[in-house]
Amino acid sequence: MSTLPRPLTLPPTSTTATHVARRRAARRERATAWAFIAPSVVVILGLSIVPVVWSLLLSFRADDLVTPGRWVGLDNYRALAQDPNFRTAVGNTLLYAGLYVPLSLVGGLAMALVLNRRIRFVGLYRTLVFIPFVVSATAQGVLFSFILDPEFGVAGALLDELGVSRQGFLSDPGQALYLLVLISLWSGLGFCVVVYLAALQDVPPELVEAARLDGAGRGRVLWHVTLPALTPVTVFLLLWQFIMALQVFDLIYVTTKGGPLGSTTVVVYFVWQQAFQMFTAGYGAAAAYVLAVALFVAGGALRVVRRRAERGAR
Repeated sequence: MSTLPRPLTLPPTSTTATHVARRRAARRERATAWAFIAPSVVVILGLSIVPVVWSLLLSFRADDLVTPGRWVGLDNYRALAQDPNFRTAVGNTLLYAGLYVPLSLVGGLAMALVLNRRIRFVGLYRTLVFIPFVVSATAQGVLFSFILDPEFGVAGALLDELGVSRQGFLSDPGQALYLLVLISLWSGLGFCVVVYLAALQDVPPELVEAARLDGAGRGRVLWHVTLPALTPVTVFLLLWQFIMALQVFDLIYVTTKGGPLGSTTVVVYFVWQQAFQMFTAGYGAAAAYVLAVALFVAGGALRVVRRRAERGAR
């Protein structure tokens, strides 16, 4: 038998055992948490981050997604700067946004002020205003394509009853884009109305009463009390509606397909056209990233405006 002394060991204290148990429990909790969120992480990586990086690399290539592509650097972006069709798409997009965004904000605010009063059946009116917003753009496009059909549409028949000559509507290059703005307003106003209605509930009633006691009329109360209180919400809606306007696609795809004569071709439709009709995916990806940069710039600018407005309110 060995005569060497055994090493001196102390039994673990209760504090050490508790610490080890807690660490093991924490590791099990982390493993369980990752097991639950792993599917979501895979979806986010597969459907957002990976496509964004891949399309960025694609924008520097001449690629049709079928045959092997080649690296062209900034050639796609240089070609966009000289492409008259892309300039037309940018102009149509800016015109659409320039009409849709302010009209939706002003119209939404006006309807919200009306529906914020205690009137009979106000709940029904609010519901009817919001219903078009939940209708898909595809369904809207199909509906208004029938209504605005130059030969068999209801709008043409109504013009006949009024003694007005029939119009080309969506087939007229001078009318198509403006009609698309009206269709978008029909559905987009509901969102602005609901947001403004919620914001109007937060306007301090004591400020309104104080202004009225000082002799301010409805116009002055609206201008000096209500509108300043709605500034943060207005900035949010301005950014939201502008982003929606720059991304319009499905309504145009269903109704006009960019026509007639390119009068309704917007940037997103131009991207789809280049990638899936012309099979110049790299060129389309470059156009998409130009749009992405424009969205980031717009978002950053409106964020700065919102911060300045909040500082001024303080």
